[in-house]
Amino acid sequence: MQWVKVLGGLVGASALLGLGIILGHFAIPKGADAPAPSVSVSQDLDLEILETVMKQLDASKIRENLRELSREPHLASSPRDEALAQLLLQRWRDPESGLDAAEAPTYEVLLSFPSREQPNRVAVVGPTGTILFSCRQSEQNLTGEQGGPDVVPPYAAYAPPGTPQGLLVYANRGTEEDFMELQTQGIRLEGTIALTRYGGTGRGAKAVNAAKHGVAGVLVYTDPADINDGHSSASQTFPNSWRLPPSGVERGSYYEYFGDPLTPYLPANPSSFRLNPDTVSGFPPIPTQPIGFEDAKILLCQVNVSVHNRLELRNSSNVLGIIRGAVEPDRYVLYGNHRDSWVHGAVDPSSGTAVLLELSRVLGTLLKKGTWRPRRSIVFASWGAEEFGLIGSTEFTEEFFSKLRERTVAYINVDISVFANATLRAQGTPPVQSVIFSAAKQIPAPGLDGLSIYDNWIQYFNRSSTEYGLVPSLGSLGAGSDYAPFIHFLGISSMDIAYTYDRSKTSARIYPTYHTAFDTFGYVDKFVDPGFSSHQAVARTAGSVLLRLSDSLFLPLNVSDYGETLRNFLQAAQRDLGVLLEQHSISLGPLVTAVEKFEGAAAALGQHVSALQKDTPDPLQVRMLNDQLMLLERTFLNPRAFPEERYYSHVLWAPRTGSVATFPGLANACSRAMNTSLGSAAWAEVQRQLSILVVALEGAAATLRPVADL
Repeated sequence: MQWVKVLGGLVGASALLGLGIILGHFAIPKGADAPAPSVSVSQDLDLEILETVMKQLDASKIRENLRELSREPHLASSPRDEALAQLLLQRWRDPESGLDAAEAPTYEVLLSFPSREQPNRVAVVGPTGTILFSCRQSEQNLTGEQGGPDVVPPYAAYAPPGTPQGLLVYANRGTEEDFMELQTQGIRLEGTIALTRYGGTGRGAKAVNAAKHGVAGVLVYTDPADINDGHSSASQTFPNSWRLPPSGVERGSYYEYFGDPLTPYLPANPSSFRLNPDTVSGFPPIPTQPIGFEDAKILLCQVNVSVHNRLELRNSSNVLGIIRGAVEPDRYVLYGNHRDSWVHGAVDPSSGTAVLLELSRVLGTLLKKGTWRPRRSIVFASWGAEEFGLIGSTEFTEEFFSKLRERTVAYINVDISVFANATLRAQGTPPVQSVIFSAAKQIPAPGLDGLSIYDNWIQYFNRSSTEYGLVPSLGSLGAGSDYAPFIHFLGISSMDIAYTYDRSKTSARIYPTYHTAFDTFGYVDKFVDPGFSSHQAVARTAGSVLLRLSDSLFLPLNVSDYGETLRNFLQAAQRDLGVLLEQHSISLGPLVTAVEKFEGAAAALGQHVSALQKDTPDPLQVRMLNDQLMLLERTFLNPRAFPEERYYSHVLWAPRTGSVATFPGLANACSRAMNTSLGSAAWAEVQRQLSILVVALEGAAATLRPVADL
């Protein structure tokens, strides 16, 4: 993949250069690459510039961005998706509000689509094969936007083709426990069609679990109890409210992993080795099809499922825009959002892209006027093919693995910027907590006189901190969006920022029209965020975080906040696993010592930062200290910790299947070893996981100690 091109006078000459050469130039600014003398370069965060940016972020411009972005469906690799890539390029190359450089590199990746010639079908058949009832093959055209030729019919991406027929069995959420319960009740599962509802486990896991019990096919629907607070009639749903209408069907990828399925750990470039599509792991093992809840309640007989999905190699583009740093151009702050959607995608992901475009417009305008240039380089990214499994961002991290690990300060993700308009919701690793809090305290909450976003946030999501008292809750990062490869694969401090709904007023697991043809501009404009003040609030919050990370002399990453997470994990292990571990002669003592070492090193580094901030530090001292802050997250990576998990190598945030809320590797190993004998291989794995943790924490403490110490 090629990345952005060299700036200014070198643009034409280096049009074919890749990321390595360009960012190599950034690392040694000279000649045409040096900042223009008229550009104001502050040695620290310029509060006047920050305030200017906050004031210039315009809700009406975000609204117009969203109208254009969601005007037509833009499935990954479709003509409209590529047209939006060109729109981003045009904006980022604008002579008055553009960035230093922009490019749209392309990968050839394996995607999955339904057949237009043989539409997927679900039908109730009689004993003689007579069709008694057929489910909808498309959603009801309620607003004139659901029936166009570019609206992809509901389907389960990467589900294999097939035409299974069998008795219908209701399997609740399709978890392993659900299928075991059916077997316990004496229900024969072999050759049946399982009807499941979304939630409880991942999409693809429903088919995996079903296949283990001989199920021939799976149907998945969105239950009104899970998304609509039980409301299901046409008068109670869209277009009369924000709730999902009866014909609504949630599309989605059923691929177990992320990234291009054919090139794991390699970028999907022409020269890369590709797996055989017929033997790729991670696809659903049996035909699967999503349906609407109006059809789900009718299916009580023998069902025939016809799935005709096909795999295709397609080109999919990322769009990347650079603002070159004036002082530390080889340190990157990344801000990303995916571009592709299942249909119109007004909320997911265009609400995030609308914010991305407005933030880049404001910063680009200041840049072109010569009034501002960041200390560190800023990279804006519009990722391709996220909906199929975080493909664009994963291919990017695979291609530039070493460079990004060496030079990236943090990754900011704003995918869905507004789920609803009640409060901020942020997820991230502990070091980013303080910078998000600082930003949220300085921005007024929309529609609430005198309250900051922080003040409003703490009313909805809060926790008691041993260090700070009552603070907003910062959620942890799973694999739901493009931050996943950055945190799990590269070990880059990451965050995800959005506005969301009041949990006390709805039990909806996500906004109701998620991944359906009803996620349109009108839906957002009328029900999600009338006036777009919440979009503006997210733009201001994310923009403030971006400027603080790119312009502050000392990186605003508080590594001491990791201490609280480690202490909580340790206490959970001692409380819930300590006795069990002692019975198998496994001691938590080394882990206790490692946590204490980390806490001591983090506290000492914090004191060192405070001392330097009061002085006039040497630039090299600042650089060394910032590198310690930046590289801490990398110390928690161990690529051999979870050999069964693709890309997951962060020992603190890998998927946790065990019930104890502690270090995931330890929790999972203990869960698997629970009913095995003393001295078994499973208990040896518990000891291995404990050792991995101790080494990681000791390495983290060593990274935080004075750089002259070994």
